[in-house]
Amino acid sequence: MGLELYLDLLSQPCRAVYIFAKKNGIPFELRTVDLLKGQHHSDDFAQVNPLKKVPALKDGDFTLAESVAILLYLSRKYETPDHWYPQDLQARARVDEYLAWQHTALRTSCTRTLWQKMMFPVFLGQRVPPEMLASTLAELDRCLQLFEDKFLKDQDFLAGSHISVADLVAITELMHPVSAGCQIFKSRPKLEAWCQRVEAAVGEGLFQEAHAAIMKAKDLPPADAAMKEKLKPFIQLLLQ
Repeated sequence: MGLELYLDLLSQPCRAVYIFAKKNGIPFELRTVDLLKGQHHSDDFAQVNPLKKVPALKDGDFTLAESVAILLYLSRKYETPDHWYPQDLQARARVDEYLAWQHTALRTSCTRTLWQKMMFPVFLGQRVPPEMLASTLAELDRCLQLFEDKFLKDQDFLAGSHISVADLVAITELMHPVSAGCQIFKSRPKLEAWCQRVEAAVGEGLFQEAHAAIMKAKDLPPADAAMKEKLKPFIQLLLQ
């Protein structure tokens, strides 16, 4: 059995892995894990990833969890072009720096924004207190400012003049609030120009393909009682 990737493209790190593999011509078998149906909690999936999270990778008898680990494994095994994860010490350090920061900063605020602004009222039929949503949006704005000032600066991409895995991880995060109707680029021309460069480097067709599901999330049918019960632990985290 060849390389298998366990993904749900509603998930931002899954989209980053999907785009990376497709863009670099890495052959893989897509194993879709429907998060909203709770398939990541199944016994079968737990054999692949006991953490019960996507993305996950299976390469023969070898299994791997965590999106950053998967991206770097693929870059090394398939010897992808250097710009994705540069050999240059300082350029690589910039990629590592962003990857270490984002999962407790931008990812958190983007996920909370998506769910509080769209998924709770539309998918779950649950009201979010206005003050909670306002606080979440303020935190998103703070993270976007840090992203521009600390990481992007005046560069074309996060690690310099070429796209890297850091840019993929970042852009897939930002499409979460975009799908919820947030105009995050409206007053941020630097961020918008960076987004356009990333999309061009990836290819518009692949970019749109990877984000088709999340951009249609607003049209999901309302969750039934069983689905709401499965999502309860996740929901509680997002309302803290």
